Amino acid sequence: MSQVPDTLRYTRSHEWLRQEADGSITVGITDHAQAQLGDLVYVELPAVGDALEAGAACAVVESVKAAADVYAPLGGTVAAVNAALSDAPEQVNQDPYGDGWLLRLSPGAAPADTLDAEAYRALTEAG
Repeated sequence: MSQVPDTLRYTRSHEWLRQEADGSITVGITDHAQAQLGDLVYVELPAVGDALEAGAACAVVESVKAAADVYAPLGGTVAAVNAALSDAPEQVNQDPYGDGWLLRLSPGAAPADTLDAEAYRALTEAG
């Protein structure tokens, strides 16, 4: 069974969000998503300063099995990216909620249609 920390919010497309003390939002893919993809070999991230639209593809994660888009869970400006992933994409597999984070946003609006941990667990267990 996948890890689903109670302190995070989740999207139906398997991204997680964490509100930081400075008001920014850290985004990554869930343990469920990384397990479905398998061993990641490449991560393509947006540039710092890019404006993202909620629901739009903002990054790509590629494994030995498939490539998948990562969708912006809210609109905003990219404040930081996890540059370490370019040399070590496997960090997403090893620690998806820690060192495997993807990007940090300065939000332009509150995230819409996110799930709490209980609702996300129900989503992933259903299918």
